[in-house]
Amino acid sequence: MTVTIREMQIDDYEQALDLWKRTPGMGLSAADEKEEIKHFLAKNSSLCFAAFDEGSLVGTILCGEDGRRGYLYHLAVDLEYRKHGIGKALVEKSLQALREKDIQKCHLFVISDNTSGIAFWKHTGWNLRDDIEIMSSDL
Repeated sequence: MTVTIREMQIDDYEQALDLWKRTPGMGLSAADEKEEIKHFLAKNSSLCFAAFDEGSLVGTILCGEDGRRGYLYHLAVDLEYRKHGIGKALVEKSLQALREKDIQKCHLFVISDNTSGIAFWKHTGWNLRDDIEIMSSDL
């Protein structure tokens, strides 16, 4: 297994969507349609990454920033490729890209019943916040 990581491109969308659909705990919405992801990647091209093994997409991470904070979305690693450091490598690529933009803090969203996702993030040093609530509104 020789996994390479590069910036994610819109041409990766179909493989990424297939991976996201197969990933337990992944929340998908209209914001994950191809045109929405194309727009997101255009604004955040240097922050989003994809991992490949012999041309097959095996991992993704989406990352955006608002000038103050970074935000991670859709970290996914194919079940057959887990426990090989791919998820950690994808996260580190995005975090390093945020550091290069002088972003000092990063947040991420995990579906509350995604126990394996929460365990991964805790294991890699992230803290579960209990002092804030997320509120949303459709525009």
